Amino acid sequence: MKPLDHLEHLDKHLVDELAQVARETVRDELREQARGQRRKAALYAASGALALYAGAALALAVGLALALGLPDWAAALITAAILGALAYVLRGMARPSRPGADHAAGTARGGDSARQTAAGAVGGMPYPPAPPAPPAGTAAPGPVPPRPSETPDVPHRGA
Repeated sequence: MKPLDHLEHLDKHLVDELAQVARETVRDELREQARGQRRKAALYAASGALALYAGAALALAVGLALALGLPDWAAALITAAILGALAYVLRGMARPSRPGADHAAGTARGGDSARQTAAGAVGGMPYPPAPPAPPAGTAAPGPVPPRPSETPDVPHRGA
């Protein structure tokens, strides 16, 4: 029997106790963070609901103001058209900008003109941006052949 065999049991007990304390500490921290995030989510939800009611009240006010000088149906139609146009503009602002050199660098030059959507470029289907460089370890493709300067042989109509 080695002289330090009796300390092995103490080391194992100490490691188990340390692991238990670490687990409890992490669990308490996560519980506290989750409590704060739940509160923040509830506040965001409440502010969203209030914003929805405020928007409805504003739309009603616009409709009633237009109804003073127009027939009711025309006021409702104009209000609906205004709300539809606002929804279209907000949807366009929420879409990602078109990928390119500026997108890869993380900057968008040109302000609103750079807000062209990727969905418009590919028949309405958005696509993920291309990586700025090929993955490491892959061979680079060869040079691109030049374009022919003449038009291809295509039969002409009515010739």
